Amino acid sequence: MKTKRPPRVALHIGNIWRAVLWCFAVLLCQPSLSLSAQSPPPAHEAGSSHPSLPRGGASQQVGLTISGWDGSVEGKAYSEFNHRLAGAFVVLIGLSELHSALGITAWSWVRFLLPGAMLVAGSYLVVWSDHDAWPIGPQTFMKTFFGGDTRTLQHKIYALLLLVVGTLELFRRSGRLQERYWALPLPTFAVIGGSLLFLHSHSDHPSAHKIALHHLTMGVTALMAGTCLLVSEYSLATADAINSVAPSHARWKGAWGILVLIIGIQLLVYAE
Repeated sequence: MKTKRPPRVALHIGNIWRAVLWCFAVLLCQPSLSLSAQSPPPAHEAGSSHPSLPRGGASQQVGLTISGWDGSVEGKAYSEFNHRLAGAFVVLIGLSELHSALGITAWSWVRFLLPGAMLVAGSYLVVWSDHDAWPIGPQTFMKTFFGGDTRTLQHKIYALLLLVVGTLELFRRSGRLQERYWALPLPTFAVIGGSLLFLHSHSDHPSAHKIALHHLTMGVTALMAGTCLLVSEYSLATADAINSVAPSHARWKGAWGILVLIIGIQLLVYAE
Protein backbone atom coordinates (compact mmCIF):
# COMPACT_ATOMS: atom_id res chain seq x y z
CA MET A 1 0.00 0.00 0.00
CA LYS A 2 1.47 3.32 -1.06
CA THR A 3 1.58 6.16 1.40
CA LYS A 4 0.78 9.65 0.28
CA ARG A 5 3.65 12.04 0.40
CA PRO A 6 3.08 15.49 1.80
CA PRO A 7 2.90 18.23 -0.85
CA ARG A 8 6.19 19.79 -1.78
CA VAL A 9 6.83 23.22 -0.40
CA ALA A 10 6.63 25.89 -3.07
CA LEU A 11 9.39 27.96 -1.48
CA HIS A 12 12.41 26.34 -3.14
CA ILE A 13 15.93 26.18 -1.73
CA GLY A 14 17.24 28.51 -4.45
CA ASN A 15 14.77 31.16 -3.34
CA ILE A 16 15.91 30.75 0.25
CA TRP A 17 19.55 31.29 -0.71
CA ARG A 18 18.61 34.38 -2.70
CA ALA A 19 16.72 35.62 0.34
CA VAL A 20 19.79 35.06 2.55
CA LEU A 21 21.93 37.08 0.12
CA TRP A 22 19.24 39.77 0.11
CA CYS A 23 19.33 39.95 3.92
CA PHE A 24 23.13 40.21 3.80
CA ALA A 25 22.97 43.02 1.22
CA VAL A 26 20.43 44.93 3.30
CA LEU A 27 22.61 44.54 6.37
CA LEU A 28 25.62 46.00 4.54
CA CYS A 29 23.57 48.95 3.29
CA GLN A 30 22.36 50.01 6.74
CA PRO A 31 23.21 53.62 7.66
CA SER A 32 24.84 52.54 10.92
CA LEU A 33 27.39 50.44 8.99
CA SER A 34 27.96 52.66 5.96
CA LEU A 35 30.92 54.98 5.53
CA SER A 36 28.60 57.94 4.97
CA ALA A 37 27.12 57.56 8.46
CA GLN A 38 30.27 57.53 10.51
CA SER A 39 30.44 59.38 13.80
CA PRO A 40 31.35 63.03 13.72
CA PRO A 41 35.06 63.84 14.00
CA PRO A 42 36.48 64.21 17.51
CA ALA A 43 36.53 67.60 19.12
CA HIS A 44 39.66 69.70 18.78
CA GLU A 45 41.98 70.25 21.68
CA ALA A 46 41.44 73.20 23.97
CA GLY A 47 42.81 76.41 22.55
CA SER A 48 42.59 75.30 18.94
CA SER A 49 40.05 76.91 16.65
CA HIS A 50 37.87 75.13 14.13
CA PRO A 51 38.67 76.28 10.59
CA SER A 52 35.01 76.84 9.64
CA LEU A 53 33.17 77.26 12.95
CA PRO A 54 33.76 80.08 15.46
CA ARG A 55 34.43 79.16 19.04
CA GLY A 56 31.21 80.74 20.22
CA GLY A 57 29.12 78.78 17.71
CA ALA A 58 30.86 75.52 18.60
CA SER A 59 30.26 75.96 22.32
CA GLN A 60 26.65 76.89 21.69
CA GLN A 61 26.12 73.81 19.49
CA VAL A 62 27.67 71.51 22.08
CA GLY A 63 25.58 73.10 24.80
CA LEU A 64 22.37 72.50 22.85
CA THR A 65 23.32 68.88 22.26
CA ILE A 66 24.16 68.20 25.87
CA SER A 67 21.19 70.05 27.37
CA GLY A 68 18.60 68.20 25.27
CA TRP A 69 17.62 64.56 25.73
CA ASP A 70 17.80 63.79 22.00
CA GLY A 71 21.43 63.46 21.03
CA SER A 72 22.70 63.09 24.58
CA VAL A 73 24.53 59.93 25.60
CA GLU A 74 21.59 58.81 27.73
CA GLY A 75 19.04 59.65 25.04
CA LYS A 76 20.93 57.72 22.37
CA ALA A 77 21.36 54.70 24.62
CA TYR A 78 17.67 54.73 25.54
CA SER A 79 16.52 54.97 21.92
CA GLU A 80 18.96 52.35 20.63
CA PHE A 81 17.97 49.89 23.36
CA ASN A 82 14.27 50.27 22.50
CA HIS A 83 14.90 49.80 18.78
CA ARG A 84 17.13 46.76 19.28
CA LEU A 85 14.73 45.16 21.74
CA ALA A 86 11.97 45.62 19.17
CA GLY A 87 14.33 44.10 16.59
CA ALA A 88 14.69 40.93 18.65
CA PHE A 89 10.91 40.51 18.70
CA VAL A 90 10.63 41.22 14.96
CA VAL A 91 13.30 38.60 14.20
CA LEU A 92 11.25 36.05 16.16
CA ILE A 93 8.18 37.03 14.14
CA GLY A 94 10.05 36.69 10.85
CA LEU A 95 11.38 33.24 11.75
CA SER A 96 7.93 32.06 12.84
CA GLU A 97 6.36 33.29 9.59
CA LEU A 98 9.04 31.54 7.54
CA HIS A 99 8.29 28.38 9.54
CA SER A 100 4.66 28.67 8.44
CA ALA A 101 5.53 29.49 4.80
CA LEU A 102 7.76 26.42 4.52
CA GLY A 103 4.86 24.21 5.57
CA ILE A 104 6.69 22.72 8.56
CA THR A 105 4.20 20.83 10.71
CA ALA A 106 6.49 20.29 13.71
CA TRP A 107 6.36 22.83 16.52
CA SER A 108 2.88 24.04 15.62
CA TRP A 109 3.01 26.37 18.64
CA VAL A 110 5.44 28.57 16.67
CA ARG A 111 2.44 30.22 14.99
CA PHE A 112 1.72 31.96 18.29
CA LEU A 113 5.13 33.68 18.33
CA LEU A 114 3.83 36.51 16.15
CA PRO A 115 0.88 37.54 18.36
CA GLY A 116 2.92 36.90 21.50
CA ALA A 117 5.82 39.08 20.33
CA MET A 118 3.44 41.81 19.18
CA LEU A 119 1.63 41.88 22.52
CA VAL A 120 4.85 41.97 24.56
CA ALA A 121 6.42 44.65 22.33
CA GLY A 122 3.22 46.72 22.34
CA SER A 123 2.93 46.54 26.13
CA TYR A 124 6.55 47.63 26.50
CA LEU A 125 6.19 50.56 24.10
CA VAL A 126 2.99 51.81 25.73
CA VAL A 127 4.98 52.36 28.94
CA TRP A 128 8.60 52.96 27.93
CA SER A 129 8.51 54.34 24.38
CA ASP A 130 9.51 57.84 25.56
CA HIS A 131 11.22 58.72 28.82
CA ASP A 132 9.34 62.00 29.34
CA ALA A 133 5.88 60.82 28.24
CA TRP A 134 3.00 59.24 30.12
CA PRO A 135 3.01 56.97 32.12
CA ILE A 136 6.67 57.10 33.25
CA GLY A 137 7.50 60.73 32.44
CA PRO A 138 6.31 64.10 33.68
CA GLN A 139 3.88 64.57 30.78
CA THR A 140 0.25 63.83 31.52
CA PHE A 141 -1.91 61.47 29.47
CA MET A 142 -3.59 64.40 27.71
CA LYS A 143 -0.31 66.11 26.86
CA THR A 144 1.23 62.86 25.61
CA PHE A 145 -1.62 62.08 23.21
CA PHE A 146 -2.96 65.57 22.46
CA GLY A 147 -0.04 67.90 23.18
CA GLY A 148 1.18 68.19 19.61
CA ASP A 149 4.35 66.10 19.97
CA THR A 150 4.03 64.10 16.74
CA ARG A 151 7.04 61.88 17.40
CA THR A 152 5.83 60.72 20.82
CA LEU A 153 2.30 60.27 19.51
CA GLN A 154 3.55 58.04 16.69
CA HIS A 155 5.40 55.86 19.19
CA LYS A 156 2.20 55.40 21.17
CA ILE A 157 0.21 54.70 17.99
CA TYR A 158 2.67 51.97 17.07
CA ALA A 159 2.23 50.47 20.53
CA LEU A 160 -1.58 50.52 20.33
CA LEU A 161 -1.54 49.02 16.82
CA LEU A 162 0.73 46.24 18.04
CA LEU A 163 -1.67 45.45 20.89
CA VAL A 164 -4.79 45.50 18.69
CA VAL A 165 -3.35 43.49 15.79
CA GLY A 166 -1.56 41.11 18.16
CA THR A 167 -4.84 40.37 19.94
CA LEU A 168 -6.66 39.77 16.64
CA GLU A 169 -3.90 37.45 15.43
CA LEU A 170 -4.01 35.54 18.71
CA PHE A 171 -7.74 34.95 18.31
CA ARG A 172 -7.37 34.13 14.61
CA ARG A 173 -4.57 31.62 15.09
CA SER A 174 -6.38 29.94 17.97
CA GLY A 175 -9.44 29.42 15.74
CA ARG A 176 -11.76 31.99 17.32
CA LEU A 177 -11.80 34.27 14.26
CA GLN A 178 -12.18 32.09 11.20
CA GLU A 179 -13.55 34.51 8.63
CA ARG A 180 -11.11 35.33 5.84
CA TYR A 181 -11.25 39.10 6.33
CA TRP A 182 -9.67 38.81 9.81
CA ALA A 183 -6.36 38.12 8.01
CA LEU A 184 -6.32 41.70 6.66
CA PRO A 185 -5.37 43.69 9.80
CA LEU A 186 -1.84 42.23 9.92
CA PRO A 187 -0.69 43.27 6.41
CA THR A 188 -2.61 46.54 6.80
CA PHE A 189 -0.63 47.22 9.98
CA ALA A 190 2.63 46.60 8.07
CA VAL A 191 1.60 49.04 5.33
CA ILE A 192 0.41 51.72 7.77
CA GLY A 193 3.45 51.27 9.99
CA GLY A 194 5.80 51.55 7.04
CA SER A 195 4.02 54.67 5.78
CA LEU A 196 4.22 56.35 9.19
CA LEU A 197 7.98 55.89 9.20
CA PHE A 198 8.25 58.34 6.29
CA LEU A 199 6.64 60.98 8.54
CA HIS A 200 8.64 60.14 11.67
CA SER A 201 11.03 63.07 11.96
CA HIS A 202 13.93 63.70 14.34
CA SER A 203 14.82 67.09 12.87
CA ASP A 204 16.25 68.40 16.17
CA HIS A 205 18.55 65.39 16.62
CA PRO A 206 22.28 65.75 15.83
CA SER A 207 22.06 62.52 13.77
CA ALA A 208 18.74 63.37 12.11
CA HIS A 209 19.96 62.47 8.61
CA LYS A 210 21.23 59.07 9.73
CA ILE A 211 17.98 58.32 11.57
CA ALA A 212 15.99 59.38 8.50
CA LEU A 213 17.93 56.85 6.39
CA HIS A 214 17.09 54.12 8.90
CA HIS A 215 13.41 55.04 8.77
CA LEU A 216 13.47 55.18 4.98
CA THR A 217 14.90 51.67 4.60
CA MET A 218 12.59 50.21 7.25
CA GLY A 219 9.57 51.97 5.80
CA VAL A 220 10.21 50.68 2.28
CA THR A 221 10.80 47.15 3.61
CA ALA A 222 7.60 47.26 5.68
CA LEU A 223 5.56 48.40 2.68
CA MET A 224 6.97 45.55 0.60
CA ALA A 225 6.28 43.06 3.40
CA GLY A 226 2.67 44.14 3.84
CA THR A 227 2.09 44.01 0.10
CA CYS A 228 3.51 40.48 -0.12
CA LEU A 229 1.23 39.29 2.67
CA LEU A 230 -1.81 40.92 1.06
CA VAL A 231 -1.03 39.17 -2.24
CA SER A 232 -0.52 35.90 -0.37
CA GLU A 233 -3.90 36.15 1.35
CA TYR A 234 -5.58 37.17 -1.91
CA SER A 235 -4.03 34.18 -3.70
CA LEU A 236 -5.23 31.82 -0.98
CA ALA A 237 -8.74 33.31 -0.91
CA THR A 238 -9.03 33.08 -4.71
CA ALA A 239 -7.91 29.44 -4.70
CA ASP A 240 -10.38 28.56 -1.96
CA ALA A 241 -13.19 30.21 -3.89
CA ILE A 242 -12.64 27.96 -6.90
CA ASN A 243 -11.61 24.87 -4.88
CA SER A 244 -8.12 24.97 -6.29
CA VAL A 245 -4.54 25.01 -4.98
CA ALA A 246 -2.62 28.26 -4.61
CA PRO A 247 1.02 27.43 -5.47
CA SER A 248 2.06 31.08 -5.25
CA HIS A 249 0.67 31.44 -1.72
CA ALA A 250 3.75 29.89 -0.08
CA ARG A 251 6.10 32.02 -2.16
CA TRP A 252 4.40 35.28 -1.24
CA LYS A 253 4.10 34.16 2.40
CA GLY A 254 7.80 33.30 2.36
CA ALA A 255 8.64 36.72 0.94
CA TRP A 256 6.61 38.27 3.77
CA GLY A 257 8.58 36.29 6.37
CA ILE A 258 11.92 37.19 4.79
CA LEU A 259 11.07 40.89 4.65
CA VAL A 260 9.94 40.87 8.29
CA LEU A 261 13.26 39.21 9.16
CA ILE A 262 15.06 42.00 7.29
CA ILE A 263 13.17 44.62 9.31
CA GLY A 264 14.31 42.83 12.47
CA ILE A 265 17.91 43.00 11.27
CA GLN A 266 17.51 46.70 10.47
CA LEU A 267 16.30 47.31 14.02
CA LEU A 268 19.08 45.23 15.57
CA VAL A 269 21.76 47.33 13.86
CA TYR A 270 19.96 50.63 14.52
CA ALA A 271 22.35 53.26 15.82
CA GLU A 272 22.26 57.00 16.31
